[in-house]
Amino acid sequence: MEKKELIDLLNNDIDDEHAAILRYLIHAYQEGEDTPIGVNLLSRAREEMWHMHWLGMAICQLGGEPNLAPAPYPYDPTNRATIFKSYVEYEKKLIPHYNGEADRVDDPHIKRVLQREAWESAIHARKFQRMLDKLSPEQAQGLSEGKAELPKAFLETLQKEIVAKYTEMLEHIRYSWVFQKDGILGWQLMDQAMEKMKHIAHFAEDVAGNGLAPRFEAGQVDMSKAIGQALKKALEGVQTGLKRHLNLQKDSEAQKHGGLVINLDLTVQQEEYQGAEIGDWMKKK
Repeated sequence: MEKKELIDLLNNDIDDEHAAILRYLIHAYQEGEDTPIGVNLLSRAREEMWHMHWLGMAICQLGGEPNLAPAPYPYDPTNRATIFKSYVEYEKKLIPHYNGEADRVDDPHIKRVLQREAWESAIHARKFQRMLDKLSPEQAQGLSEGKAELPKAFLETLQKEIVAKYTEMLEHIRYSWVFQKDGILGWQLMDQAMEKMKHIAHFAEDVAGNGLAPRFEAGQVDMSKAIGQALKKALEGVQTGLKRHLNLQKDSEAQKHGGLVINLDLTVQQEEYQGAEIGDWMKKK
């Protein structure tokens, strides 16, 4: 297989894995992260994150540019039973898909990655089927329903935070793939990207709890090819987010919600840490 064809193949796969991550995350937030269904969905989402990561690493090792836009995730939203049936079907379709691609690939590492994604998709299908089978009749026919308690303007503020953090996370994970040749720095950037996923959860939980789907819509993602330029952009993003969150801490509506106050305190401290780390990395470049 020619290199360009292989990169295109892997980019199509990364779109599907990205779609699965968002679908399972959104559903987890809607169910509640501390519920049995929510916990299981989060576990699947984290495994899909690894799938996306392996593909992104391989694409950049080949000299390609990873796609960052998710594919559509087809599912029937009628009730929990139809949703989980959709998940089972989605994962089952990936098994012959990945095995077929593995048969066409010569690179032994990429072949193993595709084979692994096939058998892990098979495990996901079985786990989703088990979750479906364990639903009570009431759960199966129902949906997670949050109550609209927060003011619309404040919910929109939280949605904008999700968009900003999602964009920042995509930038950092891309940097980690593109600059993996820089050794430990690539892993440090990935570590920050994963931390930003938790920041997203801080806002997404409240949005979903109020009956809205968290808005995973990326803004303009930086596509820097030079590490110095990328680190500068990363630092600007962290500093901008820190300023927003320091202001949000003072918001009268935010102060009414103890859980959000705690999460904002954590986010601010982590952003201060991230900014200091990136500043040190820049001095070494």
